[in-house]
Amino acid sequence: MTQYFKGFTNDFWKFFNELKENNNREWFAENKERYKSDVVNPIMDFIVDMGDRLKEISPHYTAIPKSNGGSMFRIYRDVRFSKDKRPYKENAGIQFRHKLGKNAHAPGFYVHLEHGNLFYGGGIWMPESDTLAKIRDRIVAYPKKWQSVIEDENFGKYFGTVGGKGLKRPPRGYDADHKYIDDLKRKSFFAMHNATDKKLVTKPEFLDEVVKTFDAASPLMAFICDATGAEF
Repeated sequence: MTQYFKGFTNDFWKFFNELKENNNREWFAENKERYKSDVVNPIMDFIVDMGDRLKEISPHYTAIPKSNGGSMFRIYRDVRFSKDKRPYKENAGIQFRHKLGKNAHAPGFYVHLEHGNLFYGGGIWMPESDTLAKIRDRIVAYPKKWQSVIEDENFGKYFGTVGGKGLKRPPRGYDADHKYIDDLKRKSFFAMHNATDKKLVTKPEFLDEVVKTFDAASPLMAFICDATGAEF
């Protein structure tokens, strides 16, 4: 099997370091070809290679090598309702979304590439209220299955525990004394691994490490899919 991805090299990180110092449309226009060659191209290679490897974990997640409308998040920030008017994101994001998902709130595997802030894993971020209720209800209905997720040895090795900001109070209709009330309070459910080997991301072997991490997140991803009626 041919591997196209060679690592996110120094040119990749240099672009974002310079963007942080020049986050304006004029600079970006002058360096757009660099963006395509040094950022978009290696991300496309990563997505292509991940497409084959994802099938080993689940055939229901998509790897679409497109910089617009695909697995790569756009670099353009939505500044309409933000006080921060910087036009460009100073990081790259990749999401391998469930085939039934239409937006970033669907279950998916994720890679965040930012200087000094590298993490990757899987889960569901701020789902719609109906989807969130289904996940909570499944925790209540099948507490032992939820326990098997959070106590999975490989899951604990890579992530420690499930993440996701929660409500201050128990959601309406749920027992405040439930064994997993802290999880029932969550508005997102995800497992992210913070990279400690900063040099690994510059090498082809980074792909293998991300695949292992995605696989470790599988118990959570399968639970979410079961809760929402999606295949895993």
